[in-house]
Amino acid sequence: MEYEYEKEEFKRQTETMGVARKVKRGLCWYPVGTGRSYYNSLNQLVLVVNRSEDLDIEHNFEYGRPVCFFRQSADGSLTYYNFTATVSYADETRMVVVMPETGSIVDVQAAERLGVQLFFDETSYRTMFEALADVLRAKGNRLAELRDTLLGNNLKAGFRELYPVRFPWLNTTQEHAVNRVLCARDVAIVHGPPGTGKTTTLVEAIYETLHREPQVLVCAQSNMAVDWISEKLVDRGVNVLRIGNPTRVNDKMLSFTYEHRFESHPSYPELWSIRKELRQLGGQGRRGSYSEREALRNRMSRLRDRATALELQINTELFDSAHVIASTLVSSNHRLLGGRRFGTLFIDEAAQALEAACWIAIRKADRVVLAGDHCQLPPTIKCYDAARGGLDCTLMEKIASNKPACVSLLKMQYRMHEAIMRFSSQWFYDNQVEAAPDVKHRGILDWDRPITWIDTSEMEFKEEFVGDSFGRINKSEADLLIDKLQAYIERIGGQRILDERIDFAIISPYKAQVQYLRGKVKNSATLRPYRHLFTINTVDGFQGQERDVVFISLVRANEQGQIGFLGDLRRMNVAMTRARMKLVILGEAATLSHHPFYKTLIHYINTLDT
Repeated sequence: MEYEYEKEEFKRQTETMGVARKVKRGLCWYPVGTGRSYYNSLNQLVLVVNRSEDLDIEHNFEYGRPVCFFRQSADGSLTYYNFTATVSYADETRMVVVMPETGSIVDVQAAERLGVQLFFDETSYRTMFEALADVLRAKGNRLAELRDTLLGNNLKAGFRELYPVRFPWLNTTQEHAVNRVLCARDVAIVHGPPGTGKTTTLVEAIYETLHREPQVLVCAQSNMAVDWISEKLVDRGVNVLRIGNPTRVNDKMLSFTYEHRFESHPSYPELWSIRKELRQLGGQGRRGSYSEREALRNRMSRLRDRATALELQINTELFDSAHVIASTLVSSNHRLLGGRRFGTLFIDEAAQALEAACWIAIRKADRVVLAGDHCQLPPTIKCYDAARGGLDCTLMEKIASNKPACVSLLKMQYRMHEAIMRFSSQWFYDNQVEAAPDVKHRGILDWDRPITWIDTSEMEFKEEFVGDSFGRINKSEADLLIDKLQAYIERIGGQRILDERIDFAIISPYKAQVQYLRGKVKNSATLRPYRHLFTINTVDGFQGQERDVVFISLVRANEQGQIGFLGDLRRMNVAMTRARMKLVILGEAATLSHHPFYKTLIHYINTLDT
């Protein structure tokens, strides 16, 4: 259902949506210029693509996603090229794409008014379908055992009796979680509410597992999450081999990518020279006599055999020496991992991963450890019918519900003031999460309320609908937020903010509101000195992040009391738990109080002691 919906949505976007709308939604770059083309270390023909406009709009291009090129005529009509390329790397202004052949590069480089847009990602769906088929027909093997254990209600997950390992640098619940992972025969879950050190715990669990196993597979749904856990493992001294390119490019991140390691191997110069010679010989075509052509073919055959042998040698040495293989869940099906099995699979941010995607990686493992928080952001699902049909219920959520003995809840948080944390703990975590003593009373100003609700009910603000993807906008509420933000900065003192690098987040559930707020901040002379300390994004864009001060614009204001997807309380849980010391929420209580969550939240904030 989700597959068919996204396929039809792509067709509709391609046929009916204008270029400007695609650009605004982050689906397209237009216009673009082309840079150099070259063969990368993996012998792929790649082309550099650059954009110089709309740089403030976040895009959805990332490693592994398919793209298509088009050119726009003077009358506005689009002509698509009949090939697809694949993103190898993308940042704000530059993208490197793997091209199918030399001819396609020539065509693109010669084009005027060139654009590039995301193509329907059929490969990912096909990979998930294959994984589900493998799981369904598995019989008499470890995959069948894991399927029946993870999804069945009758089978209990097995645990080994091991002497507990002490970790003095971890708290009690983190230590328990690591030991639970080490004892698990089939599955273990590390449930990490906001700020409880889930990543720290997972890194320690991986590190300890590597004392017992030579190699593990570490996956996550997104490239960003893979980058984050990989970086923390590298800091711990673990030899990580990252499949795919990182979302952030720096020397540290590049150092553990497969492509960089491949290029750095002592045998690579010989392989590169052989590949170069093969391309030169291939260009000679059918010239010369029969004996000369035959000699050429023999020469090329010997070179290909040598290139294959060198590539196998390099890959074997790289993979055998790595302690951790890190990739997205879909990329765990990469040809480089063909035939490899792992004692343990770790899935980070498992609460955001589709179940089908998890099974892609589980096929390669004997046991699985899932880490995340199913009370925070759910998987991204575009088809509401598919979500209602159960697609939004993740594998982690199913296991946590059916096998609570496998779950280790982290209960000590190190991020938020106690008052900011308490409501989330009460509503989502059965009041089990506590604030660490050193953050319990942290604040910026004396006698400042850690949480403030600014009620717009009497201000006659109204929301506007601006489209399916961008949702709603409330410009008056955004203007008020900027005024309140400037007033709070003035209270703190501008120089103190700069000296102490006090950072701010502005969050809204709706893309339209986010873009409007970005424009307001960009054009504000008062806020210009502090702009580098601001981050403005949707709730989804803030998962895993934290800031000293957080302002939230809830947008919804209508007489019917409709709150749309603000009813997905997991998103609100994420938004509210990003703040370390100060949280300010703007919203119309008259609209939002129709929902018991917001009614309770407003009452909680209003009854806080000053």
